[in-house]
Amino acid sequence: MLDFLRTRWAQGTRTSPFPEGETGFPERFRGRPLLDATRCDDRCRECRDRTPSAALVVGAGGRASLDLGACLFSPEEASRCRLGAVSYSTDHRLAGRERQDLVTQTGELPAVQALESRTRKLFGRSLRLRSVAAGSCNGCEAELVALGNVVFDMARFGVQFVASPRHADGLVLTGAVSRNMREAVYRVYEAIPEPRLVIAVGACAINGGPFRDSPEVDNGVPADLPVDLWIPGCPPHPLAVLDGLLRLLGQLEEKRGS
Repeated sequence: MLDFLRTRWAQGTRTSPFPEGETGFPERFRGRPLLDATRCDDRCRECRDRTPSAALVVGAGGRASLDLGACLFSPEEASRCRLGAVSYSTDHRLAGRERQDLVTQTGELPAVQALESRTRKLFGRSLRLRSVAAGSCNGCEAELVALGNVVFDMARFGVQFVASPRHADGLVLTGAVSRNMREAVYRVYEAIPEPRLVIAVGACAINGGPFRDSPEVDNGVPADLPVDLWIPGCPPHPLAVLDGLLRLLGQLEEKRGS
């Protein structure tokens, strides 16, 4: 027992200092993608066709944009651009309130607007979420599980996952929504008491991910479900999820303003 206590004392605090301190991502970490439009020319469509996802979008005028919701965060998405216009930052802040907020001509995103004050007061400091894996590779689910470990400790912010949708305030949806899971998604959503949140996590839930346009999936969250928060990634880092949730609840703004 004494040896155990000495070891724990030597290890110190393992919980991430987020949101107060530096996150300390490694250099190889692929965070928010960036687009240098000054390098783009009339070959943008060629680069788009070479990219292994729908992340690079070319408008009618030939102007390129990035769709972070479709991005798989693979090195090929940057290397396939012959002009070197696409790169990755180490910024974990990826979430958006609206789907169109994830489409950007530079990589910069609008700030996530917090819920209206009445809804925030209703949830208070206690947000309970029901996670539904609706046809995914389980990468996003693994990152959500990590939110409960000693490093990220999501519960310190009053956010927890629950087993029953009837005990939840919102739905966290991962996966491309396979045909076999479509009814389950709707049943869970309907079982959550109003007002309820819907949070789409990962490229599959947002855009279908690598399974997009397969006859077996619906390309993500059903169009008739009102999504309150979109969190890109394949999979998203736990801090990307936590950052989006806290901004939605207005907690991160409060901490930064103190």
